[in-house]
Amino acid sequence: MTETRQMPEGQVIDAVDRNWVDTWAPVATRPYLRLSRADRPIGTWLLLLPCWWGVLLAAASNPAGLGLFDLWIMAGCALGAFLMRGAGCTWNDISDRKLDAQVARTKSRPLPSGQVSVKGAVVWMTLQALVSLCILLTFNTAAIALGVLALLPVAIYPFAKRFTWWPQVFLGVAFNWGALLAWTAHTGSLSLAPVVLYLAGIAWTLFYDTIYAHQDKEDDALIGIKSTARLFGDNSIWWLRLFLAASVALLSFAIIVALVPEANVMVLTLALCGAWAFGWHMVWQLRRLDTEDWTVCMRLFRSNRDAGLVFALFLAAAALL
Repeated sequence: MTETRQMPEGQVIDAVDRNWVDTWAPVATRPYLRLSRADRPIGTWLLLLPCWWGVLLAAASNPAGLGLFDLWIMAGCALGAFLMRGAGCTWNDISDRKLDAQVARTKSRPLPSGQVSVKGAVVWMTLQALVSLCILLTFNTAAIALGVLALLPVAIYPFAKRFTWWPQVFLGVAFNWGALLAWTAHTGSLSLAPVVLYLAGIAWTLFYDTIYAHQDKEDDALIGIKSTARLFGDNSIWWLRLFLAASVALLSFAIIVALVPEANVMVLTLALCGAWAFGWHMVWQLRRLDTEDWTVCMRLFRSNRDAGLVFALFLAAAALL
């Protein structure tokens, strides 16, 4: 006899199975943690990894290598990514609560399902943003300025799908901002290398979020929501290959710009191998992609944590040489 496991009360449809929020968190906190997507940690990883790329590439380009403050930058970015992803998702759900109620995958979210009030969501968003600000203030002035400026694309993103077929670009602008911020936290200023790294991250976001958007394309069509998944349609694989190639090419260019002046062949080789390993993971995803199967789309979307981590590990090795 097969035992049917009952989902915890209030669990969101696309939450990770047996996640810590629905299993261990105090019951009163669960709706707010769900609002922050703490039960779906992939978004935190996708926001964090460009931060780690930025600081690790900066450290690899510095003859002094990885320093103690760089470890704080990485830890601070991890905390900040969790909090700002939570604040951004809360803002997104406040803005989209009426639309989310019309989409099968999102109608179980805390706001459309009535688990949290709009007022409660605003308070929760503000608290997360204030704690993030406290972390940001430990960085240098230029990084703080970039952190404040990042609020602009975060504020705009929820509305992008109403006026453009390319909302994934706006997500990429917001989600990869950490590459600029973390580089600047290490170096004190921006240069060409982090800007190219940032563009590589945007191309990566177009890749993984187009896969993600294929889950909702039928509901999105019914309610008039735009996305690259709907725009590309049957040509999605061709476009995904283009984003893959752009990501790897831009990562490689960023590495060359950052590391060639130091003329350390081993450091340069390690970092470039990381970019190619990252690309091969994306190739692996494309070989398994079925845009008509939402479970496959979700699984491959989540696997981008591993793709980004592979590149970060190679950069870490390069920074430690």
